[in-house]
Amino acid sequence: MNRRPTLLAALALTATAALTLTACGSDDDSPSKDSDKIAGADTRGEKPASPTASASTPAGRPKIEVPSDVTYKFEWKKTGDPDKDAVLNDAEQRIKAVDMAIAEQDPLHDAYLFYSEGTAAAGSQKYIQEFVDHKARTTGLTRYYNESVTIKDGGTAALLYCEDQSKAFNKFLETGKTDVTPVTKDSYVIYAGTLRKNKSGVWVTERLTSQRGSAKCQP
Repeated sequence: MNRRPTLLAALALTATAALTLTACGSDDDSPSKDSDKIAGADTRGEKPASPTASASTPAGRPKIEVPSDVTYKFEWKKTGDPDKDAVLNDAEQRIKAVDMAIAEQDPLHDAYLFYSEGTAAAGSQKYIQEFVDHKARTTGLTRYYNESVTIKDGGTAALLYCEDQSKAFNKFLETGKTDVTPVTKDSYVIYAGTLRKNKSGVWVTERLTSQRGSAKCQP
């Protein structure tokens, strides 16, 4: 999840509303036509999955906890450059924080706002709100790969990476039903982000755009 920056498009499917998201929390406002991660509405009771916390939480940073059925595979490699590795770490935390906000149904969750500002934060808020409106969240495994980090002058950085949503789905909160959708080229998303190192030493994402079906991300 940072899960997933982003807009969800509503599709009428019999008696149930299913959602489509363009990318996990980006400020890209072009809706996708294929279902990916998260959304839907219905109403009965889902047993909450036990939360999974991040391995360690440095002082002053929010503790990230997501349901145990929300998992990640970050194939991002250590670069040996302290700034580049910090960019990758803080981007990872932002992604997880967005999924945490979705799971807790809080569009203004402090955790993702700790790691994002500007249009990236606004895009994530809109993305999370769609899940809240449809009483849904993410479930399954999301993979991140093909990363590229460039440190720029003035304490900023550019981050490019791919997301594999082929094993991540939308889950109805009140029924526990998972909307398992077929894998297509649009299950693979490319992200381009701009980050800035703030006074606390956190690499905050200020802008994040996405594109589905990118040739650079296909398996």
